[in-house]
Amino acid sequence: MKKKLVAFAALVTLSLPAICLAAPPHSGPYASGFIGVSAMTNTDATSTTFGPGATTFNDRIEFDPSINIGGTGGFDFGFLRTEGELSYRNGEMSKITEQVSGTRIANVDGRLGALAMMFNAFVDLHNDTRVTPYFGGGVGFATLHLKETFGTDTTTGRRSRLYRSDDDTVFAYQAGAGLEIALTKMLSLDVGYRYFGTTKAKFNRNSSTTTELKLESHNASVGLRITF
Repeated sequence: MKKKLVAFAALVTLSLPAICLAAPPHSGPYASGFIGVSAMTNTDATSTTFGPGATTFNDRIEFDPSINIGGTGGFDFGFLRTEGELSYRNGEMSKITEQVSGTRIANVDGRLGALAMMFNAFVDLHNDTRVTPYFGGGVGFATLHLKETFGTDTTTGRRSRLYRSDDDTVFAYQAGAGLEIALTKMLSLDVGYRYFGTTKAKFNRNSSTTTELKLESHNASVGLRITF
């Protein structure tokens, strides 16, 4: 994480001379690419086993920070931008706690990923500087992938499978803000934050054990935007 922050600071520092000489950005079609850090919030997973002796487990899953990467294509109208976005983020599970019994699961080997397709709209607050603040959000769909997950019960020492691998496509939404920093008339640096979330996904619908959970994350990114 520290290395990424140092690299970002160096990029901004090296860009300062170009920013001072840059021409104002103009309206028109554009494309961008970005990369950043995604911090998934703790999520509750409900696993239900059907049939005789049916049982339900309610888990609280915690994640490690991960990478968020993607790209956009859209049109800048001067004060409003609309765009399509394709992005991917995933989180390694770090710890799971069964909420009823309080049992903690350690040495977790599992992951939750999201491939999202979004339609966004952002309002640009143009001013006399080369830095343009913006805010907005978007809606779309995300395919969540739950990796087969194993963990060790800290009470018994037993290692077992917790979730089966599966995918589900659900509604997704996001909101955020950022800064567009003009480097040239066509090229700009984009520094932004997005809160991303989905509705609840249901995995392994056709098996004896199903798992339901949703994804929410805080995402900070830096990217380059080219206006044609």
